[in-house]
Amino acid sequence: MGVLDHVSEYFDCSNGDSKRHRSLQTVDVRVLIDCEGCERKVRRALEGMKGVRDITIEPNAQKVTVVGYVEPNRVVARIIHRTGKRAELYPYVPYDVVAHPYASGVYDNRAPVGYVRNTEYDPHVSRLARASSTEVRYTTAFSDENASACVVM
Repeated sequence: MGVLDHVSEYFDCSNGDSKRHRSLQTVDVRVLIDCEGCERKVRRALEGMKGVRDITIEPNAQKVTVVGYVEPNRVVARIIHRTGKRAELYPYVPYDVVAHPYASGVYDNRAPVGYVRNTEYDPHVSRLARASSTEVRYTTAFSDENASACVVM
């Protein structure tokens, strides 16, 4: 926050309705899409939403991508309310993004090909999945399974 923003708060002539502008973001939602009718229903539900710029539906991956000035929770709520379908934020990311894609809690058999579970915000996955390669190297250097471990132990 710059000096001008700070000073402008004192000289604000509005009614106190200081809503911040939403930023352009991409929201991925997981929705069960069985047929073209389901796809059309989801598309119609989102087209009428304020701030939506682009909608991409991938039926094979059960994924709906919305680009626009929207909030992720409102997109999910809109799909649930208008279509009656179960929807959630897309829990999978490409396996290139995750440091340890085959760690416990990251690899998921239900994920589409080339995707694993997102570990960044999930507290239920193992700590190894969130650890960097440097951390793993230091923690395994002194383990009993490591044949070339330090002899001091």
